[in-house]
Amino acid sequence: MTDNAILERESGLHKGLTQRQVVMIGLGGAIGTGLFMGSSIAIGYAGPAVLLSYAIAGFIAVVMVFSLSEMAVVHPTAGSFGTYAETYLGPWAGFVVRYTYWFAQVIAIGGEAVAAGIYMTFWFPTVPVWLWSLGFSTILIFVNTRAVKNFGTIEYWFAFIKVTAIVLFIVLGLAQVFGIGAPAVGLHNLTGLPGGFLPNGLKGMWMGVIMGVLSFYGIEVIAVTSAEVPEPQVAIPRALRTMALRLFLFYILALGIVVSVMPWTATGAKVVAESPFVRVFAHSGIAYAAGIMNFVVISAALSSMNTNIYLCARMLFSLARGRYAPAALGRLNASGMPVAAVLLSAVFILASALVSKFTPFAYNYLQGVALFGAIVVWMMILVSHLRFRRVHDARALAVRMPFFPVMQILGLVLLAAVLVTMGLDSNWNISWIVGVPWLVLLSLAYFVWKSRR
Repeated sequence: MTDNAILERESGLHKGLTQRQVVMIGLGGAIGTGLFMGSSIAIGYAGPAVLLSYAIAGFIAVVMVFSLSEMAVVHPTAGSFGTYAETYLGPWAGFVVRYTYWFAQVIAIGGEAVAAGIYMTFWFPTVPVWLWSLGFSTILIFVNTRAVKNFGTIEYWFAFIKVTAIVLFIVLGLAQVFGIGAPAVGLHNLTGLPGGFLPNGLKGMWMGVIMGVLSFYGIEVIAVTSAEVPEPQVAIPRALRTMALRLFLFYILALGIVVSVMPWTATGAKVVAESPFVRVFAHSGIAYAAGIMNFVVISAALSSMNTNIYLCARMLFSLARGRYAPAALGRLNASGMPVAAVLLSAVFILASALVSKFTPFAYNYLQGVALFGAIVVWMMILVSHLRFRRVHDARALAVRMPFFPVMQILGLVLLAAVLVTMGLDSNWNISWIVGVPWLVLLSLAYFVWKSRR
């Protein structure tokens, strides 16, 4: 399919996002409960070595998003990586990638909603988590039925709140570590506790990579926004360079402070009941600091939910425009929004959020299933990029991933290793129990659709 055919097929979306909003949307997608809540699970696995875990996950994310940006500048479409998989790997790949990503996202949004509900118990311990989950989901679904510029504005301020909070957290944390205005905590908690920097060995550090990858999940949203931003060939590369550096610094510095200020045994957990960031602030001695940080982590969860609902709707829109889903899902209202795609996604999002009514492990289960889909999609993005480079002259590209194809192959190997690790671990194998049958059924659905078409 030609570039013009792809653009024409998915035309009609309004170019209502600014470059500034795109950067914040990208940050909003990648800074959510994976950092503020899931990091507690990663710390429980790795201890202070969680810094290495997130560095490895960050490397994978940077390779993926740089590869994706090359293709996004050439093909600025709402279907993004699903369209690229269809173009360079075939219709089956495009079908599987878009539906798998949509499925992973609705599950992940449910997980974010559960996290937001857990955060609210900080102030309202008697109100059920599932009630908050449903309420927040409903509000953000409504937001995504409005014009895209409204979505961009709301997401900008959501992301601004959490980025500002992370910066303040880092500044105050460094002051505690180095004794600026108070006795220095020092770096004893990094290496001085039993087990040292690697209390659970390399295995624990590698298990932390799983949560690291989950934390960076959502960074691919920048490519999806390329269809709704003016001059994507300029905006996308700039947004990419800015966001990749910020994300790496935010994650490593923030987690470094968490494991330095408090013993990792106090912030790590298998079942998360409180953000480790809130716990650190609660012990800081600053009045109302824990409550303020709790507000921030709630806004982070809502921001990530908001971005991911946007992504779900764009995937269904792209599927409908490619004739892989009912045509109604590809229709736009007067504001240029695929409302039917938003509402169908909403049904599954609300069902996912309700899981919290039946098990305290809802967050772990939902995120495990979502991560399986995320890794499959990231791997398909890298494979699509390998094929993309065979078709396009690298010298003519506005954005080029350095050290091609070594970085892409290394990224694929690391992602495959994470996927295998999840399948072998009893805490994560639910991802395979749900994910593998999903891929099989999806492939069968594709061939049935193809035969009827």
